[in-house]
Parts: sequence; C-alpha cells; structure tokens
Amino acid sequence: MSFSKVLRLVPKTQRPISLSLRSFSVTSTSFAGHSKWSKIKHRKGMEDAKKSKIYGKAAREVVSAAKAGGSTNPEENNLLAVVIRRARDAGVPKENIENALGRAERAKGPGQAMLFEAIYDGTTGILVECRSDNVNRTVKQVKDLLAHYRARPAPVKFMFQQRGYVKVCIGDDMEVLLDQVMNVCPIDFAEWNEASSGQRGVELVCPPDDLRRVMNVIVDFASTSPLCEVLASDVNWAPLEPQEAGVDTEEMNRLENLIEALEENDDVERVYTTLEPNHLIADIS
Repeated sequence: MSFSKVLRLVPKTQRPISLSLRSFSVTSTSFAGHSKWSKIKHRKGMEDAKKSKIYGKAAREVVSAAKAGGSTNPEENNLLAVVIRRARDAGVPKENIENALGRAERAKGPGQAMLFEAIYDGTTGILVECRSDNVNRTVKQVKDLLAHYRARPAPVKFMFQQRGYVKVCIGDDMEVLLDQVMNVCPIDFAEWNEASSGQRGVELVCPPDDLRRVMNVIVDFASTSPLCEVLASDVNWAPLEPQEAGVDTEEMNRLENLIEALEENDDVERVYTTLEPNHLIADIS
C-alpha cells in the first residue's frame, strides 16, 4: 500500500502537525516583545519631554534672576541663590545651571536688544526677546526657525502687556507687606499656596519702571521678617487676555518644539506666547 493511501486512512486528529504552525507561534512571540518595547520607548519619551520642560523653565528663571539681581554670582545675588537652590531641588543637572549662568553672563556684555513678533497657526502670538552682537545673524536664525515650524512674523505686541513681576514667600504679615508696596506704586496681586511644601505667599505685578522701587520695599521688609523670601523677580510680557483653547495636540507639540528650538539659540533670552496663563494685569494708567 502506498504512503498516500495510508495517510488517507489516518483520522485527521491524528495526523502530524505542520511546521507552519510552529513558525507562526514564534512570530507571534516576537511581535509581543516588540509591542512591549514600543510602550517603554513611548513612556521614556514622555518622561524626557517632561524633564525638558522643567530644565527649560529653570534655565529661564536663572537668567531672569541674574538680570534682576545684577550679578551671576549667587553669593552676591540672593534672588539667584534662591532660584539655583530650587533648580537643584527639582533635579536640574549642574551643567544646565552653569549653561544658563553663562547665557546670563553673555547677556550682560555688549549687544543690541531685539524683540521679534510672530504668530503661530493664525491665533497664537509669540514674542522673542534677544540680545545680539550680530543683528543680521540673529534675524536670519530666528526667521528660519519660525518658518521651519510654520510661524510667521506679525505685529502681536498689542496682545501682551509688559510688566514687573515678583513672587514672594511670606507668612501672616502679608497684608503689612502689601500695604507698604501699595504706598510706592499701583499693583495687582494674588495669593498662592503650595500644599506639598506648606508654603504660602503672594504674586504681584507693577509697571516695569516701578519694579526696582517695589523690590527695594520687599527686600527691606524681608530683613525684618524671617519668613519673607523673594522667589522670582523680573520684567516680562504677559497676555492681556487668556487665549481660547483651539490648538490641537499635534499643533501644540509643534509649537512647543519651536519654543524649545528658540530658547536653545544663544542670542535668545526669553520666549513668550499668548497661551501662557495670566491672572494679573499691571495698572499702568
């Protein structure tokens, strides 16, 4: 009897399993591993993006504190010392802090202050503060970055207000401090609380030209109040009105990449957008 005839007599359930089934099983296991690795990479990417935002914010605060305090030496600039300590507590690497200090030091040197205005997606206003020793180079680099991320030059400064800004940690004598500051110039203020640290204090804004006088009052007050500490102080731009949420996730990611690319440029000092929250407006009338 031939082999083919024998095979036809054997019930199907007893026939040998084909090699193709074994091969399929191996392929399935490999695919599951690939899926797991993709999830790990995705999670790592999100963690890296979060760290990047923290590091970028810390760098901006270091530069602002150095400018406001007039020195890049934390032993001579109490505000800078506070900002650096807060950056270290947040896990910002020493190298990032030193790079920010270097940028602040270069900003003190000769160079022309520049302000670029742009709009993204037809709705989001962008202001880019620069200081440059080569205007043509800076103009080209900023314009190239804007074009690459689909933003374009446009007059948007009317969407912002320039103001002096101070954030203070303080105890129960907050009202006393505010009374003293209000005797110097008009301000707007808001209290804040941090449940994680148990700290509380006040944010206040004033006309840019009055910031130095306000800071003098606060520094004098802090010398007699052990719980009073200045956490931030600078002149910045804030949106006059909150922008309606109309930017989808993809566009928001591209905008964040644009901001990050601009801030990595040595000539760029600060970047502001109308998407930033703002609940304080200085009375400059």
